[in-house]
Amino acid sequence: MTNTPGAGPIDDFYAIVPAGGAGTRLWPLSRQGAPKFLHDLTGSGQTLIQATAARLAPLASRTVLVTGRKHVAACRAQLPQLGDADVLAEPSPRDSMAAIGLAAAVLQQRHGDVIVGSFAADQVIHGRRAFESAVREAVAAARAGYVVTIGIAASRPSVAFGYVRSGGPLGVDGAPTALHALGFTEKPDAATARDYLESGDYRWNAGMFVTRTEVLLGHLAAQRPALHAGLVEIAAAWDTDAREEVLERVWPGLEKIAIDHAIAEPVAAAGGIAIVPGTFGWDDIGDFNSLAVLLPSVDDAGNKVVGDGSDVLRIESGGTVVAPASGRVITLLGVDDVVVIDTPDALLVTTRARAQQVKNVVDAVRENGLDDLL
Repeated sequence: MTNTPGAGPIDDFYAIVPAGGAGTRLWPLSRQGAPKFLHDLTGSGQTLIQATAARLAPLASRTVLVTGRKHVAACRAQLPQLGDADVLAEPSPRDSMAAIGLAAAVLQQRHGDVIVGSFAADQVIHGRRAFESAVREAVAAARAGYVVTIGIAASRPSVAFGYVRSGGPLGVDGAPTALHALGFTEKPDAATARDYLESGDYRWNAGMFVTRTEVLLGHLAAQRPALHAGLVEIAAAWDTDAREEVLERVWPGLEKIAIDHAIAEPVAAAGGIAIVPGTFGWDDIGDFNSLAVLLPSVDDAGNKVVGDGSDVLRIESGGTVVAPASGRVITLLGVDDVVVIDTPDALLVTTRARAQQVKNVVDAVRENGLDDLL
C-alpha cells in the first residue's frame, strides 16, 4: 500500500471530479455553456478544472470526471489525458449525490471495493504538499470504514460556507490528525459564524469526501434506497450497449439531492464520519468578492483585474474588481469597491459587498426571458 507523502499514487485510490453547476454568482463570466471550472479566473495559466486534475495526478491511480453532456467536449479539450472510460456524462443535473454516486457505482462495477475521493472541479487550493498529506490521511481513515471529509481551517467568520464540527481523535493508523465529525451545519448567520470561529471546533466544509465505494453505496442504500437502486442499475449497464436505454429510463427519476444531505449529515449523527483537518489554502470562488481576495492588486489602491487589464483606466478609484472581456476600454472615476464585469453581450455593475447577490441578477435575467444570456 502506497500512502506516504511523496510516495506516488495511492494504491486503489480513484479521484472523482464532479464538474457541474453554472457558477451563477460569477455571471456573466460563468455561464451554463461555459461554467467557471472551464475558466482561468486567477491568472494561473490553468483553468480551475485543469488545476484540479493536476493536483490529483500525484495521488490517484485514476481520475474520473462526471459532467453534463454539453460540457464533455470542452472538458476533453482541456483534459486530454483522460480516456473515454474516465469521463461520465450526465444527461441532466441531479446534484452532487447522483454525480458522485454514479462514479462510485461505476468504479465498483469495474474494480470492486476501492477508495474514492470526490473533489470539486472549481476550487482553488494553495499548498500542494499539505493538500496531499491531508488526502493520504483521509485515505487511511477511509480504509477503516469511515466516510472522511477534509475540513478547512476557517480564517474568518464566513457566512458563505457550510461548517463541520470536529470531536475527539479518531485513532486510526496512518491518520494521526483525523478526528470524529460531530455534525454539519449549512451557511450560518454572521453571529453564529463568529461563535464557530471562536470555539475552534468548526471548520469549513469544502465538500471533499473520501471513502470506500462499498461504504458509500452501503450508506446510500440505507439512507436513500431508491436513489441507490437507480445508480446501481445504471452502473451495471454503463460499459454495455444498454447504457443509453437505461440512462434515458432511470436517470430522470433519480432524486436530486446533495451528498451532504443524503449521507454526510445522517451518517455523522450515527458516528460514521471522520474529519481530517486541512492546513492548505482553499477557496471555492463563490462570488466576485472572494475571487478578488485571490487576485493580486494591480496598484497601491487595491484594484484587481480578471484577465488583461490594459483596457482598464481608474481615476481616484480603489478596491475595484474589473473583468474586461468585451474589447472595450473601461474607465472608472471616483468609485470604490465596485465590480464591473464587461462581456460582449452582458455588463454587470455591482459592489463587492453585494457580490453574493449576483445570483438574483441571474434569476431576473431568466424571468425576463433572456435565457440566451445564461
